[in-house]
Amino acid sequence: MVATEIPSVVLGSSAGQRRMPVIGMGSAPDFTCKSDTKEAIVEAIKQGYRHFDTAAAYGSEQALGEAIKEAIELGLVTREELFVTSKLWCTDNHPHLVLPALKRSLKTLQLEYLDLYLIHWPICAKPGKFSFPIDAEELMPLDLKGVWAAMEECQRLGLTRAVGVSNFSMKKLENLLSFVTIPPAVNQVEMNLAWQQKKLRDFCKANGIIITAFSPLRKGASRGPNEAMDNDVVKEIADAHGKSSAQVCLRWLYEQGVTFVPKSYNKERMNQNLQIFDWSLTEEDYEKINQVKQQRLISGPTKPQLKDFYDEEN
Repeated sequence: MVATEIPSVVLGSSAGQRRMPVIGMGSAPDFTCKSDTKEAIVEAIKQGYRHFDTAAAYGSEQALGEAIKEAIELGLVTREELFVTSKLWCTDNHPHLVLPALKRSLKTLQLEYLDLYLIHWPICAKPGKFSFPIDAEELMPLDLKGVWAAMEECQRLGLTRAVGVSNFSMKKLENLLSFVTIPPAVNQVEMNLAWQQKKLRDFCKANGIIITAFSPLRKGASRGPNEAMDNDVVKEIADAHGKSSAQVCLRWLYEQGVTFVPKSYNKERMNQNLQIFDWSLTEEDYEKINQVKQQRLISGPTKPQLKDFYDEEN
C-alpha cells in the first residue's frame, strides 16, 4: 500500500514555522482497549497519517507514545516527520501547574517535545483528581493571563513547537488576544456539517488562527441520529460523487481551509478518510449542505452544564 501524501498548513506563531498536516488521527477515549490504539496508530503511520491528536484526559498518550516509538524503530517514520498534539486538562489550568503537566505528558509519550500544546477547555478546576464530566462545584476562577504566560514559556523552552487553545468562543479568543505575546496558533473546536461554525471560522481566519475540527464526522458523544453522516442530503451528495458520507464530510472541511482529526481504528475507513484530496464539491452540493440542520453536539465538560458556556455564539 502506498502512503497517501497529505497537504499541510503553516502554524502562524509556531517556532520555526511548523507545518501541520490538514488531517490527523484523533484518539479521544472510548471503550477500545489500549493495545488496539497502539496497533491502529502504527497502521495509520503506514497509511500516511503524520498528525496525531491526544490529551492528558484521553488516557491515550501512553499508547500513542508506544506506537510512535515502534514506528520509528521500524524505520517507517522519523520524529521530525510527525506532528503530535496534546492538551492541558482543567485541573492543571493553573499557572504553576502548566509546565509540570506538559513534562508529564512528554514522559508518558516518551517524547522530547510536542508540536502543539493546547488549553483543553477555557475553565479551571481544583488541582488533583481527574473526573469527567467535571463537577461544577470543583470549578475555580481561571487565571488565563497566568496560564497563557506559562504556555508561552513552554514554547520558549522548546518543549512544544506551538501553543493554542480548544473550545474557545470568539469572545474568549478576543480576551486572550488582548494580552498575548505569542498568539494561539490553533483553536480546536467541534465542527462538522451539522455544526458549521461560520462566524468562528471567519474570526479565526482574520486573526491567523488555524481551526482544528474535532467530531468532524459528528460521532463521539452523539445521541440519536448522526445529523452529518446519516443525513439524506449528505448521502445524496456522496452517491453523486461515488464517495462515502464520511468522505463528503471531510472534503467539506478541507474546502473550508480548516484541519480535522477524525477517529477511526478501522483499517479500511482510516484509508477512506485520506481519499478526499483529488475531487471537489460542486456549487449545487454547497446549496444542499447549507440546508443541513445546525445543532451543537458537545455542550461542555461540566455537570450541571454551565449556562452560556460558549457565549451564545453559533
